[in-house]
Amino acid sequence: MVTPTGVWVIDTKRYKGRRPRLQVEGGLIRPRSESLRIGGRDGTKLVAGVTTQVESVRDAIADPAVTVTGVLCFVEADWPLIGGDFIVGGIHVVWPRLLVNRIIPANGASIDADTVYRRLTETFPLHR
Repeated sequence: MVTPTGVWVIDTKRYKGRRPRLQVEGGLIRPRSESLRIGGRDGTKLVAGVTTQVESVRDAIADPAVTVTGVLCFVEADWPLIGGDFIVGGIHVVWPRLLVNRIIPANGASIDADTVYRRLTETFPLHR
């Protein structure tokens, strides 16, 4: 999604009734590691997939002034009533309504969205 404030690479997943959570291990003695767990199962591959997509988009845009944000958006997941969103490996893990609020900030830097969109469609042609 190309917006006036940057590009959002969004991978939507439907894990009905399962709770995405950040698992942190290590820290004081061992190196700290973070991973995505979904209903108790490892979701590391999902984070790696979005990371690869973000890198491809950054390479295509070739403009360090354009922010590219990776997102895993879980639909129908078991989110807690308060909080619950997190970042793992640089990828935001959120639910749909929170994502909308993040994409449309009150203010922020403005990019030339038309130029960015054109670069992306040249690199990643639309298939019809």
